[in-house]
Amino acid sequence: MSPVLAGLLQLLALVAALAFAHIPLGNHLARVYSSGTHWRVERWIYRGIGADPDARMRWPAYLRGVLAFSAVGVLFVYLLQRLQGVLPGSLGFASIDPDQAFNTAVSFVTNTNWQSYYGEQAMGHVVQTTGLAVQNFVSAAVGMAVAVALVRGFATPRASGSARAGGSPLRTGELGNFWADLVRGVVRVLVPLAAAAAVVLVACGVIQNFSGIHEVGRFTGGAQQWNGGAVASQEAIKELGTNGGGYFNANSAHPFENPTPFTNLFEIFLILLIPFSLPRAFGLMVGSVRQGYAVLAAMATLWAGFVALMMWTEFAHRGPALEIAGGAMEGKEVRFGIGGSSIFAVSSTMTSTGAVDSFHSSFTGLGGGITMLGMMLGEVAPGGVGSGLYGMLIMAVVTVFIAGLMVGRTPEYLGRKIGGREIKFAACHLLITPALVLVLTAAALALPTPGHSMTNSGAHGFSEILYAYTSAANNNGSAFAGLNADTQWFNTTLGLAMLLGRFVPMVFVLALAGSLAEQTPVPATAGTLRTEKPLFTGLLGSAVLIIAGLTYFPVLALGPLAEGLA
Repeated sequence: MSPVLAGLLQLLALVAALAFAHIPLGNHLARVYSSGTHWRVERWIYRGIGADPDARMRWPAYLRGVLAFSAVGVLFVYLLQRLQGVLPGSLGFASIDPDQAFNTAVSFVTNTNWQSYYGEQAMGHVVQTTGLAVQNFVSAAVGMAVAVALVRGFATPRASGSARAGGSPLRTGELGNFWADLVRGVVRVLVPLAAAAAVVLVACGVIQNFSGIHEVGRFTGGAQQWNGGAVASQEAIKELGTNGGGYFNANSAHPFENPTPFTNLFEIFLILLIPFSLPRAFGLMVGSVRQGYAVLAAMATLWAGFVALMMWTEFAHRGPALEIAGGAMEGKEVRFGIGGSSIFAVSSTMTSTGAVDSFHSSFTGLGGGITMLGMMLGEVAPGGVGSGLYGMLIMAVVTVFIAGLMVGRTPEYLGRKIGGREIKFAACHLLITPALVLVLTAAALALPTPGHSMTNSGAHGFSEILYAYTSAANNNGSAFAGLNADTQWFNTTLGLAMLLGRFVPMVFVLALAGSLAEQTPVPATAGTLRTEKPLFTGLLGSAVLIIAGLTYFPVLALGPLAEGLA
């Protein structure tokens, strides 16, 4: 079978599996966040954390819950790393340095999972399972909670009556209860799905143990040592929650994490499962499934287009060596081939996952640029768990505003008027991430010390730094592997980029949700833009591409485009 045909068959199998899961999981997500009852185990958790799940919150209270919970998470993971040297079950590893502990704590709490360390040489079982794996669950649940809060802002009174706290309909300006949304996301969605996925991974050869360090053979330069770990359980939530941090430095290219072509395709399925199902939950919660399909169509079209472009770029034959190999195999696992690696790379960078089964720095110049552009779109196609949906809904608000200006009407979306206040919140959400990427990239290139971390010079060296800040600010976590990011400068600035890139946009998302929830819905008229139609889907996808293109084209021209066209 030719490599191209194998890649296409993998893609078709993946799409079929996602289509099969879309309706049942979307329906389940809508039920979870619209339920007025609490499970017994959830009530135990509420009592343990001292939260009232029936207290209904307006957006400032909801935001305070998000920020307070996340701040505690950063502090806990930071202290766990700093104390690793004296904790049992740490495999004899020393405590983590302050700057790296800060970077890692922020990374996992913000759902970024950027790693400036070798997992198998730095983190013991206690930090991996108690700190990092736990944050894989709760950081994903925070993203889903914020997305659901925005959906409730759009929901009509009749629809929002089903999305309630404590069994009573939400009143004007209320967005639900953050603690209830957080706990339900973990207990009813992430834990059951991750447990089932971990069983599949173990059955397919991913390791799951708490063994110590073993010498597995002697090679040139000395003995090769590996430690075991609860890899399958962490791998499952790493992909399902669009986290991305690997137990081992090689991430999903490591055979202990991803041993076969089937597990590779299954892990891609896990990455895309919830982001591609949330649009249906959105449609059900706002009372129109067709609105959800319009958003889903825009996401799927962009994702499929990027996969096709990546495959074409990496399969293209540009010389005798590539002709023999069947494409650009540099940096790719022979087990997965170009097709599996291309699908994984696009799915990882167009969500906030950041996991890799190949090295993006070794892709062709244009292929590396595609991975970078996928993040620069805002990771909305389909985006991270929760963050992809609210990012695309922000783009929908901007799209109807532009369309309204074109025809001279006050823009409306789902019965809510998009006025000056709403578009300012949306614009601020869109601007904060590019500002972080461009300002920090410029600072790193202007100062003498950060440049010493670049392995390569010229356009590729520029791309290493641009990719790092793009990945951090968009909460992705993947990297161009040539950059040595374990320095005080990069640990600190990338940590700040992750913090600001995660929580400042959430401020504007929740502020927008509160503003929409305070409005009285307006009925649709003959002049209202039909946002469930293919025309709107095309406008939405075009707006995503145009805004990202206008923002980032100059830096892309200096980096991957210059390298690819050289």
